[in-house]
Amino acid sequence: MVEHDSSALDEVFHALSDPTRRAMLRRLSAREHTVGELAEPFAMSLAAASKHVKTLERARLVRRKVRGRTHVCGLNPTPLAEANEWLRFYERFWAGRLDTLEALLRAEDAATPTNTERKKRR
Repeated sequence: MVEHDSSALDEVFHALSDPTRRAMLRRLSAREHTVGELAEPFAMSLAAASKHVKTLERARLVRRKVRGRTHVCGLNPTPLAEANEWLRFYERFWAGRLDTLEALLRAEDAATPTNTERKKRR
């Protein structure tokens, strides 16, 4: 397993734990947005939106540029890739459990008579 900076990963997962911040990241995946544009769909103040953006910045998920009085945010996908890599280590556990579940369901289906077979028995 590839080792990652634990505190950086903690910041990423903390930032992703909030649905508003996840929605902001999704919007930023299409293009850059101002903080005001990021706040629009949530009926929140610029101050509240700015706090969310600061959390995303601490996690390095967002880069903010100041153009005059306007703050423009863009997505930085690198920390998401690092979090995904960390999660992929555990994928083998999920895959193994899903394979076991599939085998159990197939065995159950094979052991259960179909409606046609039940009617023939009558």
